[in-house]
Amino acid sequence: MKNHNQGFLGLVQKALETIPECDVHEVRNKIEQSQDFILVDVREDREWVQGNIPSSIHIGKGVIERDVANLIPNQEIEVVLYCQGGFRSALAGESLKVMGYKNVLSMSGGFSDWVNNNFPVHQEN
Repeated sequence: MKNHNQGFLGLVQKALETIPECDVHEVRNKIEQSQDFILVDVREDREWVQGNIPSSIHIGKGVIERDVANLIPNQEIEVVLYCQGGFRSALAGESLKVMGYKNVLSMSGGFSDWVNNNFPVHQEN
């Protein structure tokens, strides 16, 4: 795991007080059962093109507040966010909640856990 500074980790802990988490197994089950939810990769563009979860959409954390309403107009639908390790997604989730999204979750462990479980990965060409 990366050696994150305490200020960043404090922000993440605060976000996780209001943003529930689900793990990679729960997310995979949601996908396999075709549950009605939107999976959003909030990583940087360069991370997205190196590999992402099939069926996810990409809205980088740097632009999510600006772009989310156009891409996900329904604020009632379940939105599961993921990043590389589960920290940036929690912070992005907090922003979405403030913006009025009612059902936002962060995928704990992030894309790293997804890959470590040998779950399917899509790579951009």
